[in-house]
Amino acid sequence: MARTNRTIVQWLRWPIHYRITIIVLLIVLVFGEIISLVEPDEFPTIFDGIWWAVVTVSTVGFGDYVPQTYVGRGIAMLMILAGASFVTAYFASVSTAAIKRQHSYLEGRVRFTGKNHVVLIGWNEKAKEMVKSLQTVKPFKQIVLIDESLNESPLIENVHFIKGNPIYDETLLKANVLEADAAIITSDQHKNEQDADMGSILVLLSLKGMNPHLYCVVEILTEQQTNNASRAGADEIIKSYKLTSHLIMSSYLAKNDLSSFYSEFNPASGNSFKIVPVDEMLIGKTFKEVSHELLEKESILIGIKRGDETKVNPPLSFSIQQDDCLIVFTH
Repeated sequence: MARTNRTIVQWLRWPIHYRITIIVLLIVLVFGEIISLVEPDEFPTIFDGIWWAVVTVSTVGFGDYVPQTYVGRGIAMLMILAGASFVTAYFASVSTAAIKRQHSYLEGRVRFTGKNHVVLIGWNEKAKEMVKSLQTVKPFKQIVLIDESLNESPLIENVHFIKGNPIYDETLLKANVLEADAAIITSDQHKNEQDADMGSILVLLSLKGMNPHLYCVVEILTEQQTNNASRAGADEIIKSYKLTSHLIMSSYLAKNDLSSFYSEFNPASGNSFKIVPVDEMLIGKTFKEVSHELLEKESILIGIKRGDETKVNPPLSFSIQQDDCLIVFTH
């Protein structure tokens, strides 16, 4: 029969601290049992022998059990020579494994195993602000940050860092996108607008390809790529080029420090926009009547969403229909 090194190969595949632990345990068990057989008067039970072996190889040396015969002392010397080095190697390997694990976490190489989390693509000032807002609104919500440019984790509470390109399956699997609640794709600040949008759409395709039911919000910088983002399956498209220009123009026209008002749109301030279905009691009523009823509930009616059409601040006589959704500003 031909020889095989299968057993040796399988043994060497184990992490070194596992292998050293097994060797140390075998030394302790074997020598503990031998000493109890050689000196039964000094070591009445096998447990006493094992206790002596542990104390001896760990160099603690309590002295409560001591071999009395030459044979027993010879066995002790053999155990010390065989075991002390392995025990030292054991503690060194455990320390090394702990440090290696810590470095892996900092460098974004540790897989995320949680569920119902938010996957955040790209690290920039917008992403930082979103993390702050989400931690205020949902302090226990886990966030998995995927970024290729960061060298190490930003070390923010409830933020798990994965270093890698989000278009690769390996990276997305590390972020556990199959069990994620949503994904937010921010535009790459290191590219021009056209290339950044193409990159965002490619990431969107990767996410939807792996998890078609994942709710995806994507930031788009150019009008030309808006339709492509929609075709790629984006659930929400944030046209930052329009939002920014509209806010800037509104500030210019008002000329009265509207920026402080814009900050109140942050969910972390306690206010947020919500889209809610129409209650049966409101069907057939006018925009004015519904507005009054919502004001009593400390909500402001902003507009109506009817299918793909959105009407902001419609005429007061605008009639509410059954399939409409209400856009409200509430806290």
